[in-house]
Amino acid sequence: MRLVVAGTPDVALASLDALLASRHEVVAVLTRPDAAAGRGRKQAASPVAQRAREVGLPVLQPARPRGEEFLAELRSYAPDACPVVAYGALVPAEALAVPRLGWLNLHFSLLPAWRGAAPVQRAVMAGDDVTGACVFQLEEGLDTGPVHASLREPVGARDTAGDLLGRLAVSGARLLVDVLDALEDGTAVARPQEGEATLAPKIDVEEAQVDWTASAAHVDRLVRGCTPDPGAWTTFRGERVKLGPVVPLEGPDLAPGGVLVERKRVLVGTGAGVVALGTVQAAGKKAMGASDWARGTRPGPGEEFA
Repeated sequence: MRLVVAGTPDVALASLDALLASRHEVVAVLTRPDAAAGRGRKQAASPVAQRAREVGLPVLQPARPRGEEFLAELRSYAPDACPVVAYGALVPAEALAVPRLGWLNLHFSLLPAWRGAAPVQRAVMAGDDVTGACVFQLEEGLDTGPVHASLREPVGARDTAGDLLGRLAVSGARLLVDVLDALEDGTAVARPQEGEATLAPKIDVEEAQVDWTASAAHVDRLVRGCTPDPGAWTTFRGERVKLGPVVPLEGPDLAPGGVLVERKRVLVGTGAGVVALGTVQAAGKKAMGASDWARGTRPGPGEEFA
């Protein structure tokens, strides 16, 4: 089949590579426009655009995937199907109607659980034991279309969202190819979603702030769910610091946010239990181990994270 592949971030690369190696023909990619990135905030192409250009594929980068100019360009590639992985924009009905077999979205949850932009992060933050990926038929609703196939993935006790998403990107890429093969063979069957839907909106920076009055388990899940993006944070001496994954422990009785520097670890109190800090990154500096941070910062008695 002829495919126009839609995707933008790194997590979509495994699927693009799998489709390039499949029996299908990738004729173009659709991705978001260049955007500011890195410390210098210079305009940069998306990871998918960069990979597409490396292999000589045409790149479509409309501000929005709508309008006659874009639709005419999409039609010119005569796609049989449009696989989607983390494209980052809603596809309107007029574009959905272009490929004869529609748009197939690889989504990183077991729908209808965690519909939205941050399914893996939300699963980790909620303490889910199992999540997964599914390929569903894209329609105008938010992740509401019928599901062609799915896979399950256990959530490890120390998994970050990045760890989990990395595994799902690889296994999900194989699932996506399998569904496209079945579509071409005429054996694909899509079934309506069943069960209660939950939503997974994008995590903004404010939500990623640690609430030290919450339990140690909650703090642990929040930090892992926000790693690597957008990054959990707190403040110390009025300055924002970013935190890497922490470890909940049974430990000394510390007030929420209270800091205790020991020989080989740094403990912080929560509303129930304590956590051992992993990495700490002060504004404008590189991330470092908590003990190194403490040696340089020298938290005094009574000082707290807030």
